[in-house]
Amino acid sequence: MRWGLGSRVSLSCAVLFLAASARPAFSQTNADSDSVNSNEENSKHIFFIIPNFRTTATLAEYKPIKPREKFKIAAQDTFDRGTFALAALFAGQSQLSNSNPSFGQGVQGYAHYYVTSYADFAIGNYMTEGVYPTLLHQDPRYFRRGKGSVITRLGYSAGQIFFTHSDNGHTQINYSELAGNSTAVAIAMTYYPENRNVSDAVSQLGTQLGVDMVSNILKEFAPDITHAFHHRHDQ
Repeated sequence: MRWGLGSRVSLSCAVLFLAASARPAFSQTNADSDSVNSNEENSKHIFFIIPNFRTTATLAEYKPIKPREKFKIAAQDTFDRGTFALAALFAGQSQLSNSNPSFGQGVQGYAHYYVTSYADFAIGNYMTEGVYPTLLHQDPRYFRRGKGSVITRLGYSAGQIFFTHSDNGHTQINYSELAGNSTAVAIAMTYYPENRNVSDAVSQLGTQLGVDMVSNILKEFAPDITHAFHHRHDQ
C-alpha cells in the first residue's frame, strides 16, 4: 500500500479519536465483553468494508491452524470486496498526489495505480498470512485482548506487529510480519519504477508496518465502538 506519511498519520489519528469517543464502553462487565467478542468473531468486516477474516475473539484455549487454513485467510482477505474497494481508494489517493508520475493521469493512469495498489494488498496478504506463517510455523491471526484500559489495549494491539504466537502457542517475534512485508516491498520495487532505492524501500516498509498496526488497533476496538454506538442509539 503506497501511502504517504501524512495519510498514515491522519488515519491513525482518526482511529484513536473513534476509540476515545467509545471509551465509556470499555469499562463494560465481563459478560458484555464476552458478548462483544462473540459478535466480533462472527463479523468478517470492520465498519462494513475492512476485511476481518483473521481476527479471533480470544487467546483462551489456543488451538493452532493448519497451513491450508493460513492460506485460506490470506485468500479471503485478498479477494474480499473490501480489499477491492480499499485498493480503489488508495489508488485515487496516490493519483491525486501524483506519487508515481510515470503512471500518468486520466483513466489509464488510474488503472495503473489501481492494479499496483491491489497488488500491494494481495502480495502483502499472502506473504504475511500464508507463506511466512507456514514456513516459520507462526499463527497469522490477531487475538483480541478485549479487556483492560484503553492504553493497555492500544499497546497490546500495536505490539502484535512485533510479537505473535507460534503454532505451539508460545510468544515469538513476529518474523512473518516483518519478513513478509519486507518481501512484499522488494517485489513492489519491480513495478514501481520511481521507488527503487534503499531509502524508498525502508520508508515503504515503515508505512506498511504502520498501516498494519492501525489495522490491529481497528480489530481491537471496532467491536467496542460498534457496541457504544448501538448503546447510545438505543438510549
